[in-house]
Amino acid sequence: MNSAKVILKKGEDKRIRRGHLWVFSNEIQCVDDHISDGDIVKVYSSGNLFLGYGFYNRKSLISVRLFHRSFNGDFSVYSKEMISQARSRRLQIYPARNSYRLIFSESDFMPGLITDKYNDTYVIQVYSAGMERYLKSVTECLISHGAKNIFSINDSYFRKLEGLPDEDYVYTGEKDTEVINDGYVKYIIDFKNAQKTGFYFDQTENREFIHRFVKGKTVLDGFCNTGGFGLHALFAGASQVTFVDSSLSALESLKENLKLNGFRNSFDIIKTDMFDYLEECVRSGRKFDVIMLDPPSFAKNKKSVKPALKGYEKLAKLALRCINNGGFFVYSSCSQHIDRTDFLNSVNSAAYKTSVNLQLIKLAGASADHPVLPAMPETDYLKFAVFCLV
Repeated sequence: MNSAKVILKKGEDKRIRRGHLWVFSNEIQCVDDHISDGDIVKVYSSGNLFLGYGFYNRKSLISVRLFHRSFNGDFSVYSKEMISQARSRRLQIYPARNSYRLIFSESDFMPGLITDKYNDTYVIQVYSAGMERYLKSVTECLISHGAKNIFSINDSYFRKLEGLPDEDYVYTGEKDTEVINDGYVKYIIDFKNAQKTGFYFDQTENREFIHRFVKGKTVLDGFCNTGGFGLHALFAGASQVTFVDSSLSALESLKENLKLNGFRNSFDIIKTDMFDYLEECVRSGRKFDVIMLDPPSFAKNKKSVKPALKGYEKLAKLALRCINNGGFFVYSSCSQHIDRTDFLNSVNSAAYKTSVNLQLIKLAGASADHPVLPAMPETDYLKFAVFCLV
């Protein structure tokens, strides 16, 4: 395969040689002429050391997204091998489940591709011009593994960063609904009204962890979306769960999930802003034994990190004032731009300002179908923390 060359500036190969898979635009010394966005290129150090193959995109800050170093030059063959390997690993990890994240982008050496499996339905997100070009080989491989429906539900923000169009596509079958089971709780997924790909698989194992301390407790599931954490609390025997979210469509899906699982009492559903709700709880003196908050990302980029941390601290201060002594605070952050230390520091600052003593009893990341590359901190994006008030 006669790929064009990308040569890095002196010293910019160190991170790549350690296993990072992104080459940023300001790290490139020169590129061959006539390279088109989405082309497969060979990347070299300034000393002419071959570093790997990757997708090139001059429109993106991430100018090259590298593959696995064993790439043989034929992306169709390569994609089949990577998808088969990813599928085999998931089947080992989740032998009894039919739904999970099958492909986690760079972590599965398929740069810019997310693929979530819902029984025989596969939902994809593409954030790489190169992956967009070779997507046919991906869909053909999924069909060979039994896919009946394949369609995209993309995030326009990340597509725009790559210079890609916003349109979603149905590649085969239809976009309808699926009922999935995470081993404890069932969910109906309405793909026509879904957020992200339809479900947050990254919190699956963290939802299971809360079973250990919610039995007989009053629980608040804030930013509940379609009810993941709160449904698990009801399954595990919580005495009462209050679901709060500002999205009407998400709450309508929550109601369907409650019916699907046979949960017909011991819960409230409230449509409002989460900050406003907690402020009202502070004013009224309402408290819970357990508060679980899984907010959307407060930091889309590095520029928004400081205000995002203030937001996490403010939210934690409100929540801590509404938890009974001896209760639990379950808090998550899904922003890759906020590291664990800063996230924990924001909670610690909130505890100090509210005169609350905390014990951290659990600190985790995403579920096992979201593998982390040690050389790429960007793949370790989820922070899941459980605190006890003492």
